[in-house]
Amino acid sequence: MPDGEPTLDVNLGREISLLKHVGIPIAVITNASLLWREEVKEDLLVADFVSLKIDAVSIDLWRRINRPHKDLKLDTILDGVKQFAKSFEGILVSETMLIDSVNYEDELERIANFLEGLVKLDKAYIAIPTRPPAEMWVKPVKEETLNVAFQTFSKTLGSNKVEFLIGYEGNAFAFTGNVKEDLLSITAVHPMREEAVAELLKKANANWQIIDELLHNGELVRLEYEGNTYYMRKLIKDSSF
Repeated sequence: MPDGEPTLDVNLGREISLLKHVGIPIAVITNASLLWREEVKEDLLVADFVSLKIDAVSIDLWRRINRPHKDLKLDTILDGVKQFAKSFEGILVSETMLIDSVNYEDELERIANFLEGLVKLDKAYIAIPTRPPAEMWVKPVKEETLNVAFQTFSKTLGSNKVEFLIGYEGNAFAFTGNVKEDLLSITAVHPMREEAVAELLKKANANWQIIDELLHNGELVRLEYEGNTYYMRKLIKDSSF
């Protein structure tokens, strides 16, 4: 039984083939640990959308966060990801989950550089745990760390390729005229610089009082990064954490 990781299913290739035969688009979300195996690579190459988990590229941090099987080797896994990206013709995204009580100094830049080296990557998602974790010490990172991660990834990959995946839903980029909902939707996907917020308010013929209210109500947070001010949607603190 695959037990949540699709590439553990020996029938995965056959299942994808049967579903493709009836015209159903195939998305596969994998931890990428077996992509170095040729049969797994071949199974996933025919999918339409593949999401790969890249939480760390340094071995000590990888072991702490992902708790891999003793026979797995990080270099082999990362090389498998690179080789897959060279051949895959569908939509390829990555997901990097950030957790609190972990020192990400320099690691975020290393992850971004690894992702930049992939021949194909359509989107790099930055995520937090949104469900009860296996270990009680695991908590979502603070908004400040999420913002640093977004800025670091954006410098390397381009901001158009980086988005948050933090449990919010909504039409993140549409201008609806409801400036409050537009702001909360956009800042749930990526932080907004103060100048961009001001431009959105101007477009909606609204004033800064809306921002003050969102800050006061705890729906929005103000962050500083490299001399610029950003606004981001406040993370919802799940009671399970």
